[in-house]
This record gives sequence, structure tokens and C-alpha cells, in this order.
Amino acid sequence: MNVYAISDLHLSSGDDKPMDIFGAVWADYWQHICADWDTKVKDDDIVLIPGDISWAMKLDGALLDMQMIDALKGIKVITRGNHDYWWESISKLRAKLPPTIKSIQNDAIRIGDFVICGTRGWTVPEAGLKSTPEDIKLYEREKIRLDMSLKAADGIRQEGDRLIVMMHFPPFNSRLEDSDFTRLIDAHKADAVVYGHLHGTASRAVLKTEKRGIPYYLTSCDLVGNKLVQIF
Repeated sequence: MNVYAISDLHLSSGDDKPMDIFGAVWADYWQHICADWDTKVKDDDIVLIPGDISWAMKLDGALLDMQMIDALKGIKVITRGNHDYWWESISKLRAKLPPTIKSIQNDAIRIGDFVICGTRGWTVPEAGLKSTPEDIKLYEREKIRLDMSLKAADGIRQEGDRLIVMMHFPPFNSRLEDSDFTRLIDAHKADAVVYGHLHGTASRAVLKTEKRGIPYYLTSCDLVGNKLVQIF
């Protein structure tokens, strides 16, 4: 069983939201992702998709995009991104998701010898940049949600299992400095972290970094050449 990741798919089956207006890397990008996916992924492999999955505003619209993902091989695990406005209550979402797609919200899932947890995250405070009261509120809330998810992971983790944390926002600031997110990840002894959100020439676009032996993978599809990143 292998584990791959790719984020920020920004699919729009039910909406006219062409991504190629953002540059050549987005031209036919979904076809490129599917072609790479087909060459790498087997039915029992895991593909992590940490957010910004669909442009849809309602769940029924997003399900058209989910059907495209469901048609691909592997077990897919999704978390919410800042543009996933269609993400309704977790019970309603799970009742409608196709069978190969699993969702995480304040909890964790165990597949084989992998335990997967995570949350959306938010902008990490940084010296010299002013955080709005709303930013601080969301950062604190997401810290609580990550803690809940990591504790849920601890509850199902067995000896020999590897723990993967999914976040949409980077768990650190543009200087890659530690945050409450990275401290929680350290405390629960994660084995890998995947995240997205960044695009183009963003200053934080470091595809892989390590903190105290834990690898952090940036998996925004445009930054990884529309190819799945192998995590394990």
C-alpha cells in the first residue's frame, strides 16, 4: 500500500470556472493529473487531497466533481480547504460521498497501517505582519480542531502505524517558523504532514521541508507539475 497526495484541484464540473486563466500550468491540468494518477495508483493505495477540491457552492454540485475523483483508482481521503464552501455537516457529507472517498473533520481514519487526521488550518502569525481579529479567531479555532483530530488519531493508532497529518493551509508562516500547529504535530509524533493552499510564485513554495525529522510536503497541483507526490 502506497500513499500519495495532491491538493487544490479546484474542479468545476457544474460551474464555469476555468483554471487556465491562471497560467499555462493549468491548461488541461485535470487530464494531466488523471494520466499520472493512472500510472501510479493501485486500487488499495491511498490518495490524500487536503482541500480546495471543488469550486461548487453546494454539496450537490461538488458531488459531480467527487464522481470524477471516485472514478480514479485508490482510496481517497479529503479535508476541507478555504474554498470548499460546499462542505456541509460531516454526517450529511459522508452520507453522500462515493464509496472510495473518505472525509476527515475533527476525527481520524485508519487505513491499513496508516492513521490519517487533520484540519483546514489558517494563516500562521508572523512578526511584522498584522493579524486581524478574525485571523486570530480562526487560527485559535483551527488549533483546537487539529488537537481534536490528533487525539482521535491517538485513540485508533496501533503499534507500527504511521501517522499522517493533512492540512490545507501551511502549518507555518512564510519563514517556515514553528507554530502551535507544528508543536501539536510534534507532540503527537506524526510521521508526515501534507498541505496545500499555495500557488504560483508564493514565497512559501518549498515543496518539502523537515522539522525535527518530520517531513512536510507541499502538494498544490500546479506547484508539483500536476503529478501526485508519493508520501510513503
